[in-house]
Amino acid sequence: MVAPILDHMTALSDPTRCRMLLLLEKHELTVSELCSVLQMPQSTVSRHLKTLADDGWVTSRRDGTSRFYSMQVEDLDAAAARLWPLISEQVTSTRGAEQDERRLRGVLSRRRAKSQEFFASAAGGWDRLRGELFGDEFFLWAVLGLIDPALVVGDLGCGTGQLTEVVAPHVRRVISVDGSDDMLDAARQRLSGATNVDIRQGELEGLPIESGELDVAMLSLVLHYSPEPPRALAEVGRVVRTGGRVLVVDMLPHDREEYQQQMGHVWLGFSESQITRLLAGAGFENVRVRMLPVDPDAKGPALFAAIGVKQ
Repeated sequence: MVAPILDHMTALSDPTRCRMLLLLEKHELTVSELCSVLQMPQSTVSRHLKTLADDGWVTSRRDGTSRFYSMQVEDLDAAAARLWPLISEQVTSTRGAEQDERRLRGVLSRRRAKSQEFFASAAGGWDRLRGELFGDEFFLWAVLGLIDPALVVGDLGCGTGQLTEVVAPHVRRVISVDGSDDMLDAARQRLSGATNVDIRQGELEGLPIESGELDVAMLSLVLHYSPEPPRALAEVGRVVRTGGRVLVVDMLPHDREEYQQQMGHVWLGFSESQITRLLAGAGFENVRVRMLPVDPDAKGPALFAAIGVKQ
């Protein structure tokens, strides 16, 4: 029985195959790209790749109509893993390997040029094209992964629990509070499968939450329902720990007076200076207010997001 390392040495007895492995250790390359780097015909490159693949040195994967080859060092067997550093050290300094590296940079540059050519022609319609392919909100869901998973978050005025449903998978616990029995029933139904959500009944002005219990408090389209915004935000300040944050999403000032009769709104929005003053009075500093992008299909007033840090 032949020792495995001897089989590996046979596979690497050709200098070309060693040069190929130097390239494939760092980059996934197609046969045509290897042909360009090594300056060899496709039949020769393919023959060498088969030898390397049969001996377990390279693997391949299909990407569309292309097949990419690579060497995954961590997947080599013990004998190959010991042999390769010795081979690599010797081959790296050869003139052929140095020339391969220069030609490889050209191959990778041509890859980049193809992408740049596409973006140069598609820049004007890129947002539309990306939206058609992936929708308009995929990146918003992606950035939720940046939330600290240790946070305890309060969804204050949670309504039917839509925001809680979005945030809960990314944090330690969500305490969802609302004053309406019907809204809470809908929230319980929506969140029945969530194990880290605590649903409680209560008003903004008297939250059923311990002082300093929250790392983050969220008030999404709820402050305009409060008869006393200063008192409501003072209560929010009580339940957020020092150094914790508040997020208020609400409407900018508008003239839709019918909202007060039709939907029970108490306030027709808040200006930037007004919400800044309210949050500062509740013990929040470093208040930042930004206008949210307007959805062209939305029929309501423009919205803002205000963030503050508890002193």
